[in-house]
Amino acid sequence: MLSAAVSFALTAAGLGVAGLRAHRRRFLSATRWFAVALLPAGLYLTGLFPVARTIADEFGTWATELVFDPRVWTGIVLLGISVALLLTTRFVGRRGAVEEPQARPAAGRAPERPAVEPAQPRAAQSAPKKAAGRKQDDGLGDFADIEEILRKRGI
Repeated sequence: MLSAAVSFALTAAGLGVAGLRAHRRRFLSATRWFAVALLPAGLYLTGLFPVARTIADEFGTWATELVFDPRVWTGIVLLGISVALLLTTRFVGRRGAVEEPQARPAAGRAPERPAVEPAQPRAAQSAPKKAAGRKQDDGLGDFADIEEILRKRGI
């Protein structure tokens, strides 16, 4: 019976605060107070106060065992180590210090070439072509050293 009186008193007090907030034209705050004020009466009418008491008793028992039982402390230490390891691997992985082995492509990386050749000035376009004895520039001048290595190996 006492829990009924306390819950309805809390509900009435909350409704009073909600009314004052609404009178001051703070309707959003008044609505929040109204919602919170309905909780004690709703908990009592649904019978959840005994459940809350059981939960509080179980939590108290757990807290008492936490202080005096070494097995619980061992579990807390293991949980702490687990969390520390997970967080460490997450931060180290983000920094790139530990890299996963990746499969290398068979032919290596593709050479980087510009998508469009740079425009030549008009004077260079009207100039005569290179001498007949030289090879014509095919845009692969940067790969001359690679071609030389391939020629030495007979490829």
